[in-house]
Amino acid sequence: MPDKRLRDDLQATIDARRDLGPDYEPALVESFVERLDATIAARVRAELDRHGPAPHKRSAPGAAMIPIALGSMGLGIPLTAIAASNAGLVGLTITWLSIVVINVAAAVAIAMRRL
Repeated sequence: MPDKRLRDDLQATIDARRDLGPDYEPALVESFVERLDATIAARVRAELDRHGPAPHKRSAPGAAMIPIALGSMGLGIPLTAIAASNAGLVGLTITWLSIVVINVAAAVAIAMRRL
């Protein structure tokens, strides 16, 4: 049901425009829009207060790790080729240990942020 006060404000604005003329129309319209905005904001606040806060949607536990895992795979393939061809087994081992350490650190950081 429309707010009677808002309807009265609109009628008063129309009457004022008729009395004051078109020179005051922008100011009258702006004034009415401000009152309308305040009324809408008050209704939204009241509705939110009545229903309480929206439940927080949590993503799947491993969803944050997907980009990190895909990035590790994407970078791991060329790094494996470079390390194996230039430094042999030692370079390959260092490369993959570094990738594992980075992934573990990212997983720990994500897990700590969820707490």
